[in-house]
Amino acid sequence: MSARLRIAVQKSGRLADKSLDLLEAAGLHVVKGANDLLFRVENAPIDLLRVRDDDIPTFVADGVANLGIVGRNVLLERAKPEDGPCEIMALGFGRCDLKIAGPLGFAYDGPRSLQGLRVATTYPRQLSRFLRENDVEAEIVTMRGAVEVAPRLKLAHVICDLVSTGATLEANGLAAFETIARSEAVLIQSPQPLDPQFAPIVESVTQRFRGVTASRDAKYVMMNAPRAALPRISEILPGSDAPTVTPLAGREDYVAVHAVCQESVFWETLERLKAAGASAILVLPIEKMM
Repeated sequence: MSARLRIAVQKSGRLADKSLDLLEAAGLHVVKGANDLLFRVENAPIDLLRVRDDDIPTFVADGVANLGIVGRNVLLERAKPEDGPCEIMALGFGRCDLKIAGPLGFAYDGPRSLQGLRVATTYPRQLSRFLRENDVEAEIVTMRGAVEVAPRLKLAHVICDLVSTGATLEANGLAAFETIARSEAVLIQSPQPLDPQFAPIVESVTQRFRGVTASRDAKYVMMNAPRAALPRISEILPGSDAPTVTPLAGREDYVAVHAVCQESVFWETLERLKAAGASAILVLPIEKMM
């Protein structure tokens, strides 16, 4: 195979390092190129195009890149719904929310509170959709950065911006009122026809990403328990399908219980399992899962 699959990733910013970490966790060994724009995967026919996050949807839509890793907020803002890239899967990192926020004394009582006001944002398309869906007429002030200072500078009454921890809002005397969209890193694919030779590579990459994402917070839980306690233990195990149950040698009334838990397993969970009759409880990390 002479051609190489192209994946567009963020060159710098909050998703850049975690995108590379995802590739490495999926067993794709990235080698830095002679310049910062092109990295290569040494153990697969894959090149990484490192570009601005705002350009990733365009690169993927036009077929310059076959796949891309980008925030859903950027995808919704930059891609055209009719011929844009399709989202293949959420990747579980870079989570944040697009929120309406304003000064602490602002009396917000739902979207109608924005009627006739000026709203500053770097996401005019999503804000416009939100206003239209709620039958609100407001003036959108498009900014390219530092949106949180708009109310203080009298450029706008309120803002619509991405919020992660809320620390930036708090530092500028603002509070979030309503979430209009939720975002995280997503894997997207070009709408352009895929070269048949790339199909198995895309399938492999997608399966590996799913495995990494599924195993990131998953735990493997093992314990011994009375057979009669199985219904209660199944209820307690967080985010688990039906556990695997095997009899213990020499103990007809006891079984070994193994389960993959997709949610966090806290000390309180172990205490509840023990109170239900479980013993010898082990919680192990999962390195890979498919």
